[in-house]
Amino acid sequence: MQPPSRRTFLALGLLTLTTACTGHDPTSTATPGGPDPDLPVRLRAVAATDTLLTAYDALLAAPGAQTALLQPLRAETAQHRAALSDGIPAASTGATPGTASPTGTPTQATLAALERQTAQSRLADLGAAGPPLARLLASVAAANALHAAALGAPADQPTPAPTATPTPAATPGAAAPALQKALSAEHAAVYGYGVVGAHLPEDQQRTDARAAYAAHQSQRDTWQRLLSTLGATPTPAAGGYQLPFPVTDPAGATKLAAHLETGLTTVYADLVADLPAPHRPTAATALRDCTLRAHRWGAPDTPFPGIPDPLPTPTTPN
Repeated sequence: MQPPSRRTFLALGLLTLTTACTGHDPTSTATPGGPDPDLPVRLRAVAATDTLLTAYDALLAAPGAQTALLQPLRAETAQHRAALSDGIPAASTGATPGTASPTGTPTQATLAALERQTAQSRLADLGAAGPPLARLLASVAAANALHAAALGAPADQPTPAPTATPTPAATPGAAAPALQKALSAEHAAVYGYGVVGAHLPEDQQRTDARAAYAAHQSQRDTWQRLLSTLGATPTPAAGGYQLPFPVTDPAGATKLAAHLETGLTTVYADLVADLPAPHRPTAATALRDCTLRAHRWGAPDTPFPGIPDPLPTPTTPN
């Protein structure tokens, strides 16, 4: 067992760095020279993204369009398409049956609803995707949820993702190390939010910190139960954790909260790829929730939450 000083340092102080060297490829699962088993999922994801791009273009062309808000979101959506279409033959990226394009000029509210609907479609396909593509889908779904919030969707009404009942048969022991890593990160987050709350005034921020603290306690308990079904001993919380920087005032507290949530997005993006299909939605939902909380605490948004650089080079959509 690692000495507590090193384990706690890795769990919190370097949370974003220790997850950045993952070997997960966020795009292709095809065997060199063979067909891509993810092609049907990719085609559905690209078609849904094309529907979003059409809606953005229609709204941007409307009088009085909020271009400062819409153009960056549209550009990120184009990046999603480029990543999701990686490796798809050009002739295969036409219309997909069952994918309808919006009619008329959408409103900002309908575009927000479409972003949420698209996020849910990504999560619905997690079980049909290979691990790297599942990771990418979960990341893009988190970005869709972030777009919906930016467009005015109520932040306190996230689209729920389905969850699976933990069973040893559905979760092979090979996933235990990744679950232990997520559990250790949640132990660190619970500790970190104790520090955050202690340095915030009694206002909305402290209310948000209490809600985040409870959410991380709940997620911690989920991973503990799941590990117990494997016959594994869940990693216990350390007696204390080394902070990545001093926290002495509200500004430092909000910076720490943003740091914790941002680091956890990478943990959960990786976990989506490591878990078997029935449990991926739980990790993907955690990724989405951490992404939204990181945004509320002031962390910079990224087109692919939880996926470190390098990313697929964006290309111009067809």
